[in-house]
Amino acid sequence: MTAPTSSAGPAASGAGDPDRDRLPPARFAFDLPTWKEITYLLVNLPVSLVGFVYVVSVLATGAALTVTVVGLPLLAVGLMGARVLGRLERKRARALLGVRIDEPSPLPPARTQGWLGRCWLMLKDPVGWRTALYEFIRLPWGVLTFAVTLTSLFVLWPVLPFIARGLTNVDRALVRGLLSPSDELERRIAELESDRGVVVDTAAADLRRIERDLHDGAQARLVNLAMGLGLAKEKLLEDPDAAAEMVAEAHGEVKLALQELRDLARGIHPAVLTDRGLDAALSSVASRCTVPVKVTADLPARPAEAIEGIAYFTVSELLQNVSKHSRARSASVDVWRSDDRLLIQVRDDGRGGASLDGGTGMRGLAERLSAVDGLFVVDSPQGGPTTVTAELPWRDRTAGSAAGTAPRARRAERSKRSGSSKR
Repeated sequence: MTAPTSSAGPAASGAGDPDRDRLPPARFAFDLPTWKEITYLLVNLPVSLVGFVYVVSVLATGAALTVTVVGLPLLAVGLMGARVLGRLERKRARALLGVRIDEPSPLPPARTQGWLGRCWLMLKDPVGWRTALYEFIRLPWGVLTFAVTLTSLFVLWPVLPFIARGLTNVDRALVRGLLSPSDELERRIAELESDRGVVVDTAAADLRRIERDLHDGAQARLVNLAMGLGLAKEKLLEDPDAAAEMVAEAHGEVKLALQELRDLARGIHPAVLTDRGLDAALSSVASRCTVPVKVTADLPARPAEAIEGIAYFTVSELLQNVSKHSRARSASVDVWRSDDRLLIQVRDDGRGGASLDGGTGMRGLAERLSAVDGLFVVDSPQGGPTTVTAELPWRDRTAGSAAGTAPRARRAERSKRSGSSKR
């Protein structure tokens, strides 16, 4: 016997279902991007008013006072403030308009020019000037967008999304045109102008050091040598024994003068670096350090002479700091090549606390490396250990310089044998 079936059907089963009578949730007529654009346009007026007042009050005042002492510094500080306003505008455009713009590069440090050099860099900053122009022309546009958007919100709301999109497209063009980073060429020119001053000052300081070392060292000994030989010549017939003693003293002065000249030449460019390369030269420097130093150099070939010299003097200066200031028990030097960069890392287990402003010559090293597109990083917490990483661009050694190494080595060896035979 078949069971009875219900005749109510599907309609009867859903008659008491409360979900079938529930209304969909209420929502705005405009989507989220449209409301973001409307918010951006409404905020244009107060933001552009603040920017216009800043530009007129600070920059115009600084420009008017350029005939006085405070005019140019005030104008420079005003341009730095304009940079801050530009950064805020880029963040607002990124959040509300979806405009992705990279932040401009910071101003290169005025390393040796001091406060005046920094002021001059700020006055030449194209990012600050373009931001000031942006804030100056934005006020009438901010008034227009605020009035049109606010009116359309109540009167023309059906077409407000299209109005908002058209107005914000103008804002997007202004932000991209005036608040984008400087052209790469402009940035590189500014960096090279700063680096050129560093190179010139460093070369002048090296020349003064060489002149001072020659004047106070070898030159003074050679003058004493000439005077001693003159006295020995006068006594040669009268007192041959005294003359022989003076000649012996002069011979000692010659040896000392030659040693000082060798040390001076080693300070300018050591012969071991020219003849045998960076590995041997760094091992020679490490042998003169007051703490045990382990040197590891993994280089497939020799870099260009200029890069090799900078790497040598960087390690030499760092190991001098280890000897004088670190109170370390051991240290290590690692040199290797990574792609198109030469990497140097000097570690010690000393007391730490080293910094670029610590007065140990590290700031000068950082400036020298920066002048050739290098990097210099110091990691030295209090209590140690200290790790200094230097990075230099790798440039291959030319064929001419490589071919000239062997003749120089042979000449150096002949000079050494000649000097030993004379002694």
